[in-house]
Amino acid sequence: MKKTNGNRIGMGIVCFALTLAITIQIKTMRLENSVVSQSFADDELKDSLLSWKEKYDKEVEKLADSEKELENMRKTATTNISNSTEKTEKLRQNNLLLGLTKVKGDGVVITLRDAQSSMQIEDASSLIIHDGDLREIVNELANAGAEAIEINGERIVNSTYILCAGNVILVNGEKISSPCTIKAIGQQEKLYGALERAGGTIQQMRMSKMPIEIKKTSNIEIAKYSGAITKKYMKSRGE
Repeated sequence: MKKTNGNRIGMGIVCFALTLAITIQIKTMRLENSVVSQSFADDELKDSLLSWKEKYDKEVEKLADSEKELENMRKTATTNISNSTEKTEKLRQNNLLLGLTKVKGDGVVITLRDAQSSMQIEDASSLIIHDGDLREIVNELANAGAEAIEINGERIVNSTYILCAGNVILVNGEKISSPCTIKAIGQQEKLYGALERAGGTIQQMRMSKMPIEIKKTSNIEIAKYSGAITKKYMKSRGE
């Protein structure tokens, strides 16, 4: 009986030891699995972070390129605007010089009329205004620095011709007759002095008793040239 109880106790101890060993082994395996799982999780997180960082760096690089392109576009636009403004101003100045723009300024206004005589004279043509008289006056004004000249509404430009046609005068192909009003914009004293100089065209015309009036005037308005400017012999270098 005693032997049987001893065997039972021994078996109990062995079973307890086995149970404890198995329990410890299971806990150890669970801990190892947990460590491995955590390691895998950390690796996946690192890979994900590296992937997002790579994407972020690429987007930053694209943004920097876009900003450079935008800055270049701004510089180009600014240059184009500057060039356009400069070209517009040059065109405006050229139009002024060519007489293609209506202008306003200080200068002189000359009014010429045919002479009236009740006496029979040998040369009646000396009493009327001739195309040569107008050409001389225009030349005197131009030499005195006139920037714009007009005769009876017709703007004088480089291609203007002043010719007699019977009893009338043609200016730019348009007929004009007495009275003739000549407007000139420029430095008033120079223009006035050039017209009133001794031996000048105005003085000679007055000797024929032609009524002539010269006024220094402010805010004179001169019309633009309405004809066509053509070139017959001149060509640009690219033509």
